[in-house]
Amino acid sequence: MGIKKNKTIKICLSSSTSLILALATLVTVRTTKFNNLDYVPPLSHLEELQLEETLKVNYPERYELVHKLPYGTNLPAINTYAKSVILIDNATGDILYEKNADTIIPPASMTKLFAMYVVDQEVSGGRFTYDQIIPIPEAAYACNMPPHSSLMFLGEGQVVTLEELLLGLSICSGNDAAYAIAFAISGSMEAFISRMNQVAKDLGLTHTHFVEASGYSELNTTTPREMAAFCRVYIKEHPESLKRFHSVPEFTYPKPENLAPGDVPHYQNFSKGVPKRITMSITQKNTNPLLGKLQGCDGLKTGYIDESGYNLALTAKRDKTRFLSITMLGPGENAEEGQMIRVSDGLTLMNFAFTNFADYTDTSLIKPYSIRCYGTKEMCFNAVPAFDVEAICVPFVRGESVKEDVQNVRISVNMEDQVYGPVERGQVVGEIRVTLGEFLLDTIPLVADRTTNPVNPIFRLADKLSSML
Repeated sequence: MGIKKNKTIKICLSSSTSLILALATLVTVRTTKFNNLDYVPPLSHLEELQLEETLKVNYPERYELVHKLPYGTNLPAINTYAKSVILIDNATGDILYEKNADTIIPPASMTKLFAMYVVDQEVSGGRFTYDQIIPIPEAAYACNMPPHSSLMFLGEGQVVTLEELLLGLSICSGNDAAYAIAFAISGSMEAFISRMNQVAKDLGLTHTHFVEASGYSELNTTTPREMAAFCRVYIKEHPESLKRFHSVPEFTYPKPENLAPGDVPHYQNFSKGVPKRITMSITQKNTNPLLGKLQGCDGLKTGYIDESGYNLALTAKRDKTRFLSITMLGPGENAEEGQMIRVSDGLTLMNFAFTNFADYTDTSLIKPYSIRCYGTKEMCFNAVPAFDVEAICVPFVRGESVKEDVQNVRISVNMEDQVYGPVERGQVVGEIRVTLGEFLLDTIPLVADRTTNPVNPIFRLADKLSSML
């Protein structure tokens, strides 16, 4: 019996030693693998979509094109004459001021911004070029536009480029240009309007809808909030359009090269209506009243019909900061008074913005970070910001000026470089804090970009020991 007992002890000791050696070997192998991780494997397209959907569900407000500031302010109230207003930081989408911003109102000629966006998409896609000659259908002749329409004065037989039509649209607010563009791009007004409405739908603008492209109809609808959201996208995707079209101070049309073959420039009397064939050059100033009056102003678009009042989509940029305001239902007994009120409201809003806010743009630390994940098959994952942060809208709270405050912004990253898993997609594993002294400007959660799956118990034990080492 004693001999059997000794043999049993020896066998058990031998098994235990083998298990320990095997576990030690496994720990060494796993530790080596963890130490030699060079990168985190990229997500598949499906995984990227799943992550985006998870983050939109978990952080819905930060995925809206315009949203509340992530901090509170004690800034003085401002007053505007327009009944419906919104003012945002264009880079961040933060709302700096709003008043009745969800009122549904006809956008009037601000509608033309959607038309220009569709054209810019076509040019970017290589389907059209700015120097392309565009045929003018009879429906787009100036003489066929509704009474009192804004016009660029398109006429029979003229030779016009797509760029000239866009200038006529942005500077003169030409309804005839809107019709010519609609037919050129889509073959009919109905098909072009479908494109414009699809843009609004894709951006989630539920109150924005169009029935024609010029803005003349009171059945076109939007809200200041939705128009601001759209303009933010438009400026981000086609910033060159501000310089190329919206900030041009004046436009002359038709020039001699635009005239129909055989026509020569000569004076015409329009007192009895616009003729079908136009041969007289007409110079019109940009309808935006703040170009040249507001520092940094380079867009965007006015609008007026009786049902909407005097509207203005306005943007200005100074240094690295751009602000955007939408004013709608602006009062005015006549065009002169309405224009004066547009100027007053625009200056009030932009002076408020540039005095009290500025963008901090060094967001290099707001990025994905790799984390070792022990106890899982994947061994690592990325901790990604829960939402995009292109800039930080900094308030004037402590220095001599908002510019000084911007220079004192600090970004800190708080996270572990290794965890013991598993983790779930979207799980918070750290945070990025943006501060100005003791003032917290924003907190950006760092979340797992994927779900990691547990390994078997032996590997989990080996990883536990490996993580301790």
